[in-house]
Amino acid sequence: MATISPRHDQDDNLIGWQAIIRKRGFPSQTKTFRTKRDAEAWAKVTESEMVRGVFIQRTESERTLLSELLDRYASEVVPTLKGGSRDMSRIRTLKAHLGKYAVASITSALVAQYRDSRLATISQSTGKLVGPQTVKHELGMLQRVLKKGAMEWGVLLPGGIPTLQVKMPRLPNSRDRRLVDDEESRLLGGCRESNAAWLYPAIILAIETAMRASELLGLRWDNIDLKGRVAVLPDTKNGTMRRVPLSSRAVAALESLPRNINGKVFTVTYRALAANFTIACRRGDIKELRFHDLRHEATSRLFEKGFNPMQVAAITGHKTLQMLKRYTHLRAEDLAKMLG
Repeated sequence: MATISPRHDQDDNLIGWQAIIRKRGFPSQTKTFRTKRDAEAWAKVTESEMVRGVFIQRTESERTLLSELLDRYASEVVPTLKGGSRDMSRIRTLKAHLGKYAVASITSALVAQYRDSRLATISQSTGKLVGPQTVKHELGMLQRVLKKGAMEWGVLLPGGIPTLQVKMPRLPNSRDRRLVDDEESRLLGGCRESNAAWLYPAIILAIETAMRASELLGLRWDNIDLKGRVAVLPDTKNGTMRRVPLSSRAVAALESLPRNINGKVFTVTYRALAANFTIACRRGDIKELRFHDLRHEATSRLFEKGFNPMQVAAITGHKTLQMLKRYTHLRAEDLAKMLG
């Protein structure tokens, strides 16, 4: 049975009512309300949940701000993950929009409101609406943070993980954007005009190797054999090691780069890579091209050179042929030439 007691200030004025629940097998629960009726109602609901075995301790989620949970995830979890810079960008976005809310108040309705608001937002970096894939990644980050809090940090949500109850943004059909006409030379021309000397070789490597941005930025000199023309990726997105053959053009791009004292081939963040790539595209008057499209381009070129699916997968790191189909968009004209 709950104990309901009045609360007074130092002048003995009534300032509220405190409910205390002590039940065998459960931690003591205490909460203060403005009215006795509210205190009794809370106690009744909480005791009922204890009896029915569905009680969740809300105290921690009520006093923990989402910004605090995001900060903890950023300091304890993100450093152990691949693609940390993009994870940090998503965390900053979530903090800016939802950080002020207590974890307990992150409801499915609030998440849906966030989703719709983001989809209607103009991105400062691109000048276009924030894409559904970007918003999906942000909601995925929110879901991982809330799950970590609930499962390992004792920050439980009364209604469960709210992102599981929200419809994810509808994604467009897989992109089939490739370099056309003289776009490659225009893109490389834009790179040559850049103050970022590393940008030109980075673009060459992306086109020649089909590496993901995270794999390029993770390259280390001690994992590259220029004589043997092989780059070893010890820790890829798929969690497996991959040996990537290097074309003579890729080797030349690597040889043009200085050796950094920390052993990394590129010492820039994904944000810097994306920003400089966007500027190079603008200089080359290239529309609707993303850095990841270069992976599509490289993969398709491997097929056009006559590599079979197993050989292509060994180079690109795709796990299944179905995944390769998503990235490979062969030109009908090239297929016609193969037919004779």
